[in-house]
Amino acid sequence: MAATRTRVSSFSRNVSTVTSQNSGLKHGPNGTTFLSSGIPDLDKILGGGFSLGSLVMIMEDAEAPHHMLLLRNLMSQGLVHKQPLLYASASRDPKGFLGTLPAPAPAKEDKSQDLTNEKDLRIAWQYKKYFGDPQSNISSNNGAQHDYCNEFDLRKPLDRHFYSGMNVDCVSIQDSPNLASLQDQCAKFLSQFSRSEANISSAGRIAIQSFCSPQCKYANMEWHMLSFIRSLKGMARSSNAVVVVTFPPSLVSPSCSKRLQHMADTLLSVRAIPDEDKEMAKLLTGYQDMVGLLNIHKVARLNTQVPVILEATTFSIKLQKRRYLVLECLNQAPVDGSSGSSYNTSGSCSGSTKAGSLDF
Repeated sequence: MAATRTRVSSFSRNVSTVTSQNSGLKHGPNGTTFLSSGIPDLDKILGGGFSLGSLVMIMEDAEAPHHMLLLRNLMSQGLVHKQPLLYASASRDPKGFLGTLPAPAPAKEDKSQDLTNEKDLRIAWQYKKYFGDPQSNISSNNGAQHDYCNEFDLRKPLDRHFYSGMNVDCVSIQDSPNLASLQDQCAKFLSQFSRSEANISSAGRIAIQSFCSPQCKYANMEWHMLSFIRSLKGMARSSNAVVVVTFPPSLVSPSCSKRLQHMADTLLSVRAIPDEDKEMAKLLTGYQDMVGLLNIHKVARLNTQVPVILEATTFSIKLQKRRYLVLECLNQAPVDGSSGSSYNTSGSCSGSTKAGSLDF
């Protein structure tokens, strides 16, 4: 009997597959699998979402809680897809934060159904695929359709049945003298999503809010916090989960902040903008609709050494209809005062319509 040959190369094909029952996951390049961030624009910017096994760190703004907008969408997206969640916060009652999570917006009307029902209109079979992919949605228990990434209505709270089950754990780190207890809870949670399985039947999410908050007793133990993040990153790398940690960089030493940023696979930062900044209002279009700025400092590079080159690194945070969180590229205000283009759209160049101008 001939002996079987063993693989000796350090590069091997990722044989893990995503089951069709879990539409909260999708394939990416280089054998990676993505979780949605809960913000459609952010998923497009990052190339699909947050990579499984990655550590995402968000630098908070000391003057505004804009990081809470990102956390709310992230947690709601996971709960809608029934993905287990571990939420840790420096507040006394972290379960109260679940009541502020937004509900998914109702699905948009499918215009393809109206077109196909018209008697006098016939659509060729090769063009029907452009009117929507029915496989991109899944049906929940109440009959609603949920995509890989939903739009969430910030004014409507999430239904209680999404987070009243056994798949949500809330931990308060306010009175913890150290991070040993939190590390054990994270290890126990991540052990449910080991990568030893051939199929990825489920994935988990860990959200730690205000990690370096002064309310925590370990806030002055910087080396202890760095050791915890390093250990948490190692546990996340060998699991089918995503860990999101927010921290205020202004409350730690510059060296500690730099080390935390270096250990992150994906690094984001949010910043509030002044309400009456006349210079910025003249410079940017749609300034009156902005609530903050999002900066992307680093994007996860798993299973590859090719750098990720983004079209832009700074985006404006806006609330469309005061309900939906959207991200848009920063556009310089034109002379005639016309509005600029949104993210992933191309704007037209137009000049003033004064007499003697050239028209192209």
